Amino acid sequence: MASFDIVSKVDPQTLENAVNTAQKELQTRYDLRDTKGGIELNKKENTILLSSENSMRLKALEDILLGRVVKQGIDGTSLDFSADEQASGALVKKTIKVRAGVDKEFGRKIIKAIKDAKVKVEAQMQDDQVRVSAKKIDDLQAAIAVLRKTDIGLPLQFVNMKS
Repeated sequence: MASFDIVSKVDPQTLENAVNTAQKELQTRYDLRDTKGGIELNKKENTILLSSENSMRLKALEDILLGRVVKQGIDGTSLDFSADEQASGALVKKTIKVRAGVDKEFGRKIIKAIKDAKVKVEAQMQDDQVRVSAKKIDDLQAAIAVLRKTDIGLPLQFVNMKS
């Protein structure tokens, strides 16, 4: 029986390069040069901390970070910008979570998209990935085509194709 896994991963080295180039751009931009705060990557928690003097400059930091992440080849949807801003002393801070793995909510969306397409495959959730199996490789390729057309809200990679 043929199968493959659906995962959502971000290469940590590429993410670190994107954050480093965003920090360099922050230092060279005229409108943000003498501001307090910055962009910090927390590798253990898989988060990025943005801090600035006000909300307008924080939004500029978000734009810089998103631009650099996309230029490095990381899908922009892998960053979760939904966290609220917190005021901490003289700085406004925002924590951006880097999505890693397929959680249950997105796993259900993936499985539902495959079932709605009526492709002859079987999909099941396994930890932080979705395993798709079928009798024919053509059915697996049809499932991949369906998922590429569907907007799940998460960057997907298709790995471990076994025939």
